[in-house]
Amino acid sequence: MEYLDYYDEEGNYLGYETREKVHELGLWHKTVHNWLYTDKGEIVFQIRKDLGKFYTTSSGHVRKGETIEEAFSRETEEEIGLKTNPNEAKPICFVTWIKDTVKTDGKIIKDRAKSTFLMSEYKGDFNDFNFDPEEVTGVVFLDAKKVMDLFNNKITEMDALYITDENGKNKKEERKINIDNFLVFENETALDKYGKVLEAVIKETSK
Repeated sequence: MEYLDYYDEEGNYLGYETREKVHELGLWHKTVHNWLYTDKGEIVFQIRKDLGKFYTTSSGHVRKGETIEEAFSRETEEEIGLKTNPNEAKPICFVTWIKDTVKTDGKIIKDRAKSTFLMSEYKGDFNDFNFDPEEVTGVVFLDAKKVMDLFNNKITEMDALYITDENGKNKKEERKINIDNFLVFENETALDKYGKVLEAVIKETSK
C-alpha cells in the first residue's frame, strides 16, 4: 500500500492517505519531475511504454515522509535503473497540476499536485540503464538547443540517440525524430510543457 502526505492548497501539511484515496478525494499532494542531462548539453527523455512517447527522465509521487530529493533518486532508480545522489538534484521550477480523468468504468481520478522539477548531471555509461518493463522501453539523448529549435518550428526533425533494452542488453541506435515524438496532453504545447527544463539545461551546460 502506497501512502502520500497531503496538504491544503497553500501547502500546509494536513496528514496522509493512500494514493488511491488522495486521487479519489482530490487531495493536494507532491510529485517530482526528474531530468538528467550531460555536460554536452544533452537532455534525457524516457520513452513511455504505454504511448511510445518521450516524457520526463523519470517522475512520480512523493511518498509519505519522503523528501523531494529522496523521491527524485527513488523514482529514477525504479524507472530507469540509475542510482543518483539526492544532494546533487537542483530545482528547476514548480508547477501546479489540476486534472480530472474519467476512467473507462466511470470512476473520476482527481489529480491535485504541486510538482517540483529537478535536474542532475548524468555521467554514466549507457549500460547502466535498467528499465522498468512495465513503464519504460528506453531513453533518448537529445541536444537541448536543437529540441528548442524543434519546438520553435526552426527545424522539423533532429537526431536522437536511443538506448533501449534488447533481450536483456542495452542497445544504442541513432534515429531521426520530430515534435510528434513528445508526450503532450490536451491544451498543452511541447514548448509550454518542456521549455523551462530545456532552458535550465542549456543555461547549466553553457557556463
